[in-house]
Amino acid sequence: VQLQASGGGLVQAGDSLRLSCSASGRTISVYVMGWFRQAPGKEREFVAHINVNGRLTYYADSVKGRFTISRDNAKNTVYLQMNNLKPEDTAVYYCATRDYYCSGFGCYVGATQYNYWGQGTQVTVSS
Repeated sequence: VQLQASGGGLVQAGDSLRLSCSASGRTISVYVMGWFRQAPGKEREFVAHINVNGRLTYYADSVKGRFTISRDNAKNTVYLQMNNLKPEDTAVYYCATRDYYCSGFGCYVGATQYNYWGQGTQVTVSS
C-alpha cells in the first residue's frame, strides 16, 4: 500500500489545519492507521491512532483535545484535524499503517509497529 500525506503548511499559533493521508494500491479499510511527527533533531513521535472502523481512537497527551483523527474508508483516506496549533507542533507529519495484527499499547504508539509510511507533510506553526 502507498500512502500520500498532504495538507501541511505555514500557519500562525491558534490556527487550524487538516492533514489528509490518501492510500493507493490496497484498501485501508482493514488496517489501523496512525499519524506520527518528527521535529528537527528529534525522534519520530506518536500523534494519533485510529482503528479499522474508526470508533476507537488514541492520542498523545500533547495533542489530546486539539487534534482529531478520522477516516473515510470509502475514500481510502485518513484525516488529522489539528486545531489551536502551537509552535511546538511544528514538524513533518507522517501517516502510517501496518498489514499485520498487533495488540497492546506499544502497537498504538510504537513507530516500529507500522510497516508502511507516507512521505510526510511539513507543518510549521509560527508564534
